Amino acid sequence: MSVDLSDSIAVSPAEIRRAQMTALVEDQGFVRVADLAARFGVSKVTVRSDLDALETHGRLRRIRGGAVPRDVLRSEQPFEVAARDLADEKAAIGRYAAGLVADGDTVLLDVGTTTTAVAEALVARTELRDVTAVTSGLKVALTLEQAWPRISVIVTGGTLRRLQHSLVNPLATLVLERLNASLAFIGCNGVDPGGGVTNINLPEAEVKRTMLLSARRPIVVADATKLGEIEVAKVCDLAEVSMLVTDSGADPAVVAEIIAAGCEVELAT
Repeated sequence: MSVDLSDSIAVSPAEIRRAQMTALVEDQGFVRVADLAARFGVSKVTVRSDLDALETHGRLRRIRGGAVPRDVLRSEQPFEVAARDLADEKAAIGRYAAGLVADGDTVLLDVGTTTTAVAEALVARTELRDVTAVTSGLKVALTLEQAWPRISVIVTGGTLRRLQHSLVNPLATLVLERLNASLAFIGCNGVDPGGGVTNINLPEAEVKRTMLLSARRPIVVADATKLGEIEVAKVCDLAEVSMLVTDSGADPAVVAEIIAAGCEVELAT
């Protein structure tokens, strides 16, 4: 008996791969972009494209660094949970960023685990003198307290967000709007060539934006899992940022696109 192949429906390799990705997400609950790239022998850029297409069709939900089943809501991690992720990479980013600070600088430090790593690295730079640090993060402030009087610490004030131990509006931006700082170190949940710098939380994004505008040299600090990701609240376009400091696990293709968008990129090791 012969089979009429003209009646069969051709299935592309991409469709097969995406179906297998969906099954993995349903089975495991969470899959990382890097793990999918290794499993299917494709680039991280291809995996992100696949996951974006699957989310568009309602088959899964994208989150930072990977994907979860579609019925899992996107949520913000508490500070203590996020601090356990990629600790070595964040420490490397912190050391590189802290190395950009000079005696006499006024530095703005955003809330977050990566900016806290910057604060820890600043404390370790015992040769630094006469640095003023302004922060909206209580964890950052308590970390920098160890370096007094070499580093003077100013807390912005504002309304407390317990999840991140951060200070937001009303009142958080009043101090920042009156400053002209040397540098600002800004954390985020997403850095994308087209989408710019984005964050999962709207109130904190407002403070980040004000910090960026209040510094002569705004610098974004973000681990590699945040590259190519876009979250709900936009902070700025990449052209508004002087530099992105990320880790050596960053996808070279995404890094190239970020540089093309007008932002210098440094890989911390």
